[in-house]
Amino acid sequence: MNDAPLVSVVTPVYNGEEHLADCIESVLSQTYSNWDYTIVNNCSSDRTLEIAQSYAAKDSRIRVHSNSAFAAIIENHNVALRQISPESKYCKVLFADDWLFPTCIEKMLELAEAYPSLGLVNAYSQAGEKIRWQGLPYPLCCVPGRQICRQRLLGGPYFLGTASSLLFRSDIVRQRPSFFSDWHIHADYTAFLDVLGSSDFGFVHEILTFCGARAESNTSFATDYNTLLLAEIAGLQKYGPVYLTSAELDKRMRVEMRSYYRFLAKSVLRFRNKQFWRHHRKWHEALGLRLDPVRLIGNVCLQIAESLLRPTDAWDNIQTWWLRRRRTSTQLPAAGYEQVAQGKALVK
Repeated sequence: MNDAPLVSVVTPVYNGEEHLADCIESVLSQTYSNWDYTIVNNCSSDRTLEIAQSYAAKDSRIRVHSNSAFAAIIENHNVALRQISPESKYCKVLFADDWLFPTCIEKMLELAEAYPSLGLVNAYSQAGEKIRWQGLPYPLCCVPGRQICRQRLLGGPYFLGTASSLLFRSDIVRQRPSFFSDWHIHADYTAFLDVLGSSDFGFVHEILTFCGARAESNTSFATDYNTLLLAEIAGLQKYGPVYLTSAELDKRMRVEMRSYYRFLAKSVLRFRNKQFWRHHRKWHEALGLRLDPVRLIGNVCLQIAESLLRPTDAWDNIQTWWLRRRRTSTQLPAAGYEQVAQGKALVK
């Protein structure tokens, strides 16, 4: 396969000993063999480095990069992407608790080579018993990037996946010293919106990656603090003027801010702690948002009125919320929430 394009695979990992061997084995099992693989050890205190080095000793395509100092999660992802080979045509991020199905690189590469304009290639991902990501309408497999961005910013389906489900064109990654430029845990979303401004989007209609059983750090935090909604607002602020008309952007911002104030009103009534409000203030400062106390109070009153009108629904909702809170507090203690809030990597 001397003429075959080189694919650089990178895995940023922090204390990933539980799943790292399975992750590495999934790369070794690829039907496509012209790849190199760099595992970026982020100052792990468990057996992560030992496991990575044992594989590197057995296969010359694998190497280990160890950070000299602990890097926050987004910073560490950027460090990993800087490790791709100068000769690579494509690169594949693979988180340490995920793995690739055997034909993953082969199938993604086949589509990328068929459509040179593609900057990102996604596919379905399995997470437990669930299949993740909305796929393009079959058999459509290539769409202009700007069209995908417009659809998403207008509230359409999320086709973009995560870094771990995508294949990137390496020259696009090299053009950006920090591929993920935002500070929050959804920095991949805004990075993808940026990339697709000058490239197209591809989708393979097969399940090619597996999202492993996480410690639920980022996922639980994102759900409990509703950072996904804040990421939508950040995306609209930064890229709405690029892809939408002024009227479209104004309408979408009104919709998202309405949802956000309803969420904040519920959070007031649920007596969220100081850490929760401190994190949202951090978002407000970063996004230049000014919290309107009158609007917040109005939404609190509206929530109370709705609860009084439909007490059974209100009780069911609060029970569901508290049960979810109990599960996530077991999966991720307060100290863990604080680490994610500060952008520190727990499992990657």
